[in-house]
Amino acid sequence: MAAFAVILQLALVVRGHQHLGDSEPAIEAAGRPDLTTRLVRFVSYLTIWSNVLSAVIAASLTVRPHRDGRLWRALRLDAVVIVFGGGVVHFFLLRPLLHLNGLDLLADRLLHVVVPLLMVIGWLAFGPRRRIARRDLVAFLALPIGWLVYTLVRGAVVHWYPYPFIDVDQHGYGYVAGMSLLVAVLMLALAVGAKWLDERLPALGDRRGD
Repeated sequence: MAAFAVILQLALVVRGHQHLGDSEPAIEAAGRPDLTTRLVRFVSYLTIWSNVLSAVIAASLTVRPHRDGRLWRALRLDAVVIVFGGGVVHFFLLRPLLHLNGLDLLADRLLHVVVPLLMVIGWLAFGPRRRIARRDLVAFLALPIGWLVYTLVRGAVVHWYPYPFIDVDQHGYGYVAGMSLLVAVLMLALAVGAKWLDERLPALGDRRGD
């Protein structure tokens, strides 16, 4: 489902459909960006990063249910927490800004509602458990921090930001820093909550042959 959602959104972007950053009035007035710009913007969304990672993590567990390792643990935690947290942020901060219909609405709902719910349900129902340690919480932060640094550095050069609440040109660095901190606290709280549940839910998938 995550792979289908990403491919559908990519196809729509290639065809010239809008995404969040292109729905701003100033961009609409200037005309649609070219294909290369649209593709670079497409891969600049944390939503796309988290959905691609969700697809990869789900596929890796299908092929090898007992997969483990420090890097894999951090990426799995990123997949579950960021895709779900991103859905929460989208629902409260971004959904009111978009007026979508047809395939655009379908892609939006898949990326921000269906995949986040399926990832959490899959994690709760199937495990595997005992795959989150305290040190994994630090490694978990590397991906969202890396994305934020990339976004701010690129935004300072091209003056385009994927989400309005991190638009430095419009709000300034103080506001963006505050909003980024709030989102980071939400993500970290979700990760800590996932660790707490991971230690208390039935130990699914811990023994070979389960």
